[in-house]
Amino acid sequence: MASTYDSFNLRTTPEKFYIEACDDGSVDVLTIDRVSAEMTVSVRRDIPATAKTRPICGLMGTIRLVAGVYLVVITKKKKVGDLLGHAVWKALDFDMISYKKTILHLTDNQMQDNKTFLSMINNVLHTDGFYFATDYDLTHTLQRLANTSPEFQEMSLLERADQRFVWNGHLLREFIAQPELHKFVYPVVHGFIIIKSSCINGKVFDWSIISRRSCFRAGVRYHVRGIDSEGHAANYVETEQVVQYNSAKASFVQTRGSIPFYWSQRPNLKYKPKPQISKTVNHLDGFQRHFDSQIILYGRQVILNLINQTGSEKPLELAFDKMVASLGNGMIKYIAFDFHKECSRMRWHRLQILLDMVAEMQDEFGYFLVDADGKVLSNQEGTFRSNCMDCLDRTNVIQSLLARCTLKSQLQKMGVLHMSQQIEEQADFEKMYKNAWADNADACAKQYAGTGALKTDFTRTGKRTQWGLLMDGWNSIIRYYKNNFSDGFRQDSIDLFLGNYAVDEADWTTPLPDLKDLKFLTLPIIMVVAFSMCIICLLMAGDTWTETLAYVLFWGIASVVTGGLILFNGRDFIDAPKLIQKEKLD
Repeated sequence: MASTYDSFNLRTTPEKFYIEACDDGSVDVLTIDRVSAEMTVSVRRDIPATAKTRPICGLMGTIRLVAGVYLVVITKKKKVGDLLGHAVWKALDFDMISYKKTILHLTDNQMQDNKTFLSMINNVLHTDGFYFATDYDLTHTLQRLANTSPEFQEMSLLERADQRFVWNGHLLREFIAQPELHKFVYPVVHGFIIIKSSCINGKVFDWSIISRRSCFRAGVRYHVRGIDSEGHAANYVETEQVVQYNSAKASFVQTRGSIPFYWSQRPNLKYKPKPQISKTVNHLDGFQRHFDSQIILYGRQVILNLINQTGSEKPLELAFDKMVASLGNGMIKYIAFDFHKECSRMRWHRLQILLDMVAEMQDEFGYFLVDADGKVLSNQEGTFRSNCMDCLDRTNVIQSLLARCTLKSQLQKMGVLHMSQQIEEQADFEKMYKNAWADNADACAKQYAGTGALKTDFTRTGKRTQWGLLMDGWNSIIRYYKNNFSDGFRQDSIDLFLGNYAVDEADWTTPLPDLKDLKFLTLPIIMVVAFSMCIICLLMAGDTWTETLAYVLFWGIASVVTGGLILFNGRDFIDAPKLIQKEKLD
């Protein structure tokens, strides 16, 4: 495999950028013309002595905004650990440098729009969870890497990467077209990676979780649900658990993703907007595309649908079940498990019901295992595809339990764990295991819903706590605020970063101004004034109780009526995406 350079200096002149490879023995320099945007490979002696120098950790790529092209660089990184002998890094900080020396050629409106676009890109870059490696392919599972051709092995990281998980793919489009530039850039994945060294029975082994978020149909909680016409599911995450002991290695892969047909759940100021299933499209086409691709990639599919089987979620469960039956594919098995009903009133032991239901299938699927000599002993023949409404909280709990079952078998096969031993009995490892899966839940939840995950007290401790319930309540409040009043900006940021929306300098008409009508300003003011007057009348009683009651009723009714009007026009008050007109579902 053609690895990329590890470290760089960025040398800048008014005319050019010089990205100097600082690896031992290297003299290569990537030269970028700041006027023509042409990129070429030169040597160190071509760098002018007058160039300003700063160290950088790598290149994310380039992006075009109103003011022109910007170079996006990684300025700070932290080592996560070594995965199978390869260093894995987390990108911590970034910088965006304009090709143009000045933006005085822009109008005031264009300057403001450019500033907004810059803040959008920075919003994505500073969403925690960007990872990379310079000599290892983080976009593929161990099993996929072990079943590739010699030609694949010779490709650069950029050429061979699984495009589902390359979050800087749009930023690297100019680099991809020039193979000689591939050694200066690498794919960056988004999600969560943890690498831990552990010891059981005096035997030291490495244990990791790698969660890769798909950049197809990416977005935020209420603005991106279901699938697109290509069958890509919202909030799709591939999670791989990796174990290495004495050069032997094993992995277990699970996936999560939004319910794979056409549905929406647009924010409208209500705590839980009612899900809407489209009545005007053929769901089965996209549904089949989704599972066709899943079967090709992972083999047999067991769907674990964890949503409620009553209330507003029930139609989704019924539709999902019906579509699996309509597909009639023997490679797909559907299991509905009402997580909230089964585990209500702290009955978390009832999760064992689901584990028992799938135990035989989990044994049949197996896992990927390679011995110390590099011989493949077994492959994983299928995956569990878990989902709840958000594919976050309930989903992560179940995935952590399934992963533990497989890990026990892997460690026993490798000779780390005795056949009579349970992972739960290994106190130090069990604590580390639970915290790592809870951290995985938090990372995925922050990236999609804007807050940490719910139910992580169970994942961390194995039981629900009063403090955990309080924290779930607090996170739910924060989610409510973000989903209604800031997620439109976050969705626009992701669409701009991934290239779903492209800025055209030549024909620039701004989609950013959001002209709200009169009720957007007046109704909240009237409601606050009316509610305040109601409280004042209660505290400052009139001469008679009838007078006080009249005032309280008047202002109380006024606040309730205006509040009702606000809820009725809820979608006019939420922060909606502006860059792309989302599909409308009947």
